[in-house]
Amino acid sequence: MWTGRKIVIGTAAVTVLSLPSAPARAAEPADATVVPVQITGDPAKRFNLVVLGDGYTAADMPKFRAHLAKHLNDLWTIEPFKSYRSYINVYAVEIPSGESGVSCDPALSSPRRTTPLKMAFWSGCREDGIQRLLVMDSTAAKTYADLVPGTTAGNRQLLALANSDTYGGAGGTYATASGGNAMSALIAPHELGHSLGGLDDEYDYYQRGVPGGTYTGPEPGSIHHTLLTEQEMKAQKTKWWRWLGERSEAGGTIGRYEGGLYFSKGVWRPSQHSMMKTLGYYYDQVARERMTQRISAKVNLVQANTPTDAPVGDDRVLWIETMHPTGHQVSVTWTVDGKTVGRGANLDLSRLHLKKGTHTVKATVTDPTGFVRDPAIRSSAALTQVRTWTVDTSLTTPPANVPTDFTSSTPTDKPVGGESVVYVETTHPVQNAPKVRWELDGRRVTGGDRDIDLRRFHLAKGTHTLAAEVGSKSRSWAIDAQDPTVTYELSKAGSSRVRPGHTPEYVFDGPFTMRLTGADDRPGVVVSEFRVDGDGWFNYFGWPTDSSAPWLFTENGTVIDSLTYGKLGKGRHTIEYRAIDPAGNVGKPARFIATLR
Repeated sequence: MWTGRKIVIGTAAVTVLSLPSAPARAAEPADATVVPVQITGDPAKRFNLVVLGDGYTAADMPKFRAHLAKHLNDLWTIEPFKSYRSYINVYAVEIPSGESGVSCDPALSSPRRTTPLKMAFWSGCREDGIQRLLVMDSTAAKTYADLVPGTTAGNRQLLALANSDTYGGAGGTYATASGGNAMSALIAPHELGHSLGGLDDEYDYYQRGVPGGTYTGPEPGSIHHTLLTEQEMKAQKTKWWRWLGERSEAGGTIGRYEGGLYFSKGVWRPSQHSMMKTLGYYYDQVARERMTQRISAKVNLVQANTPTDAPVGDDRVLWIETMHPTGHQVSVTWTVDGKTVGRGANLDLSRLHLKKGTHTVKATVTDPTGFVRDPAIRSSAALTQVRTWTVDTSLTTPPANVPTDFTSSTPTDKPVGGESVVYVETTHPVQNAPKVRWELDGRRVTGGDRDIDLRRFHLAKGTHTLAAEVGSKSRSWAIDAQDPTVTYELSKAGSSRVRPGHTPEYVFDGPFTMRLTGADDRPGVVVSEFRVDGDGWFNYFGWPTDSSAPWLFTENGTVIDSLTYGKLGKGRHTIEYRAIDPAGNVGKPARFIATLR
């Protein structure tokens, strides 16, 4: 059951709850429930993803929660959201609607519905609109988002889900997506690419089925579109020149592919099919770099530090608290008068035996992520920050009774993945740095100053326990190191060859289907993926028209709403498959051979 308190903001009654499972309740449309889904820190110091539901009646709220869970589980498998999940708070705003569904769904002749956010397909029920363009009342959306305490326009991103099984979404200041379509959970990160990342569409059409024509404008301002050749990009050191020739995270090689910005000719993009062109694939490196920059810029890399506004004595400990990505560790380097003297979250000045007088101490905090190569981004405040103190050896620090304790940590209410970085922060006595002691399955292990990277332990499959102690206080986490599994089911083959220790082989005389079923030892949504002949990993969502239907492979593919799905081509193909669980564990890929004759 939910527990919480009701507060009134303006004219809307809001219940702020503390646990992520609320019973459906009768409510007026203006009466919203704010649900903390994932809390990693104070909302004033985090990037807050606020998800609104529209067209969900009180009885529909379990459906909204299921839609949201699917969206989030897909989002956490996609970089950089996966590595920076710890930067993000997620709040759901449950807004009971007087009517179920949204307007003009799926046709202009469909009913107009009265819903709190006024969501509607066809660009808002316009005769000249685009059917899949799902819009809403931005003013209403902001009103409901403002009900989430501690969030502001500067530290949040709004995503609205419509109670609809129709494909659709939009990405402007705010992002929208249908909640129940087979591909809905992939629409959201694409639209967040627009809303959060400022990325452009890489489609080579505007109206589906209508060729986009030839681009005749100047060099695009878009970071992932160009008129330049690869040689010109390298020579001018512009656009995606730093990534050229590398294997794309979306499959293939980073290079120059014609089409984008709704034009078929005359403009080029970095990858054959990154997320901004084809839903189901990952962001390529160019888009991922931008998204890393934008997510990081929504928080302060340095969360707190010893005050810098007055000189300090050399008899104290300086400290700094940073953000903690889940995928890697942040670096802190200390210098005195330009000379490196230490690394980590604390610097004990008394151990340095400084010469009498004044000195300049700096702490440089950097996020060394491999997702960023642009020096301008790497040196920006999103990824690099410096704090500076003046140390005066004539000063004496007054004593302060600061009890040793934890102040924050990686959340302990859900398992962490077997390759996660787990962190803690502590109180800050002025003359000593509390030492954090780490134990893994009851055995003392070494960690970082305030975090520990579980990857270096190469944990055996299964469940483990991590504990941190500081003084007499302790915190513990369950570690989920068990990979998820995925099984495949194929339609009847003309012939097959399945032998222990060998890759299974199947021969089909025509179209065939593939169903992937992910499983895990813990509750939650398991995301399955597959790739063909070493191309990019593709999210298995069932079939575009029916999430419960299997994927269909044919020689030339199946055209659905002017897009082609499942094109395989005749011949022999290697199909790999894997699963990703809610803790972020990625199963080892398996494979089979399919020959289409």
